[in-house]
Amino acid sequence: SDNKDTARAISRQAGILTEEEAEMEYSVMEGKEFREAVGGLKDVTREDGTIIEKVANEEKFVEIISQLKVLARSSPQDKYLLVTGLKNQGSVVAVTGDGTNDAPALKKADIGFSMGITGTEVAKEASDIILLDDNFTTIINAIMWGRNIYASVRKFLQFQLTVNVVAMFIAFT
Repeated sequence: SDNKDTARAISRQAGILTEEEAEMEYSVMEGKEFREAVGGLKDVTREDGTIIEKVANEEKFVEIISQLKVLARSSPQDKYLLVTGLKNQGSVVAVTGDGTNDAPALKKADIGFSMGITGTEVAKEASDIILLDDNFTTIINAIMWGRNIYASVRKFLQFQLTVNVVAMFIAFT
């Protein structure tokens, strides 16, 4: 359809798709097409009585998700379906959103980013991190800062353990 062709062209220009990826069957899909292909979500009761949501056709989901790069004209339900399926496959999922309709996917994701200026209060409440400047590059900076802090804490703990072990050894001798 026209929408998929437009999405494919824009994705190539933006560097999201390579030429080889653009030719793959499931690299670009529309939300409705994706939802119909995987059969939507179904509730499954576990042995302990809890009910979890699963993708109806998990085999097809795995096949599609290995190629999918762009989901065009997706509804909030399509985003929620994608997040649920990825989480059930063991993936760590991050979602960005700004509208009330993004709240379910933001809440379901491992980490949700919402927009601080243009985002609705519902989206902000559902998200874990609010981007105060509505700039996606802020996410990259946040990841770099987080990794830097994590590395610094590890180095500090390693140093403290080394010093304390040596001090204990000297105290015992």
